[in-house]
Amino acid sequence: QVQLVESGGGLVHVGESLNLTCTCSGISGFVFTQHRVGRYRRAPGKEREWVATNGIGSDTMYAASVKGRFTLSRDNVRNTLYLQMNNLRPEDTAAYYCSLGTSWGQGTQVTVSA
Repeated sequence: QVQLVESGGGLVHVGESLNLTCTCSGISGFVFTQHRVGRYRRAPGKEREWVATNGIGSDTMYAASVKGRFTLSRDNVRNTLYLQMNNLRPEDTAAYYCSLGTSWGQGTQVTVSA
């Protein structure tokens, strides 16, 4: 059974950085490389929003709101997905979720205070 365990969220001030981690267990490293991975977020009272996606053999895509500030990367040896978030803004406050194929992590809260 695939499990995605997330960590790295927290409370930061405007302009600071966070690095979110999503570790995948229950599949082999090869299978991990064969799946698209992504990051989404949901702010209080809002719909889920796409943040970034890394496909198989394709470039990483970013939402316009985070492009240039966030970097999505994957470690195919450790079956881990990272989201480096720089220059955080109050509007980045949300619960962040990782995805691998059709599986989802439990979410990690990011709060950016002004």
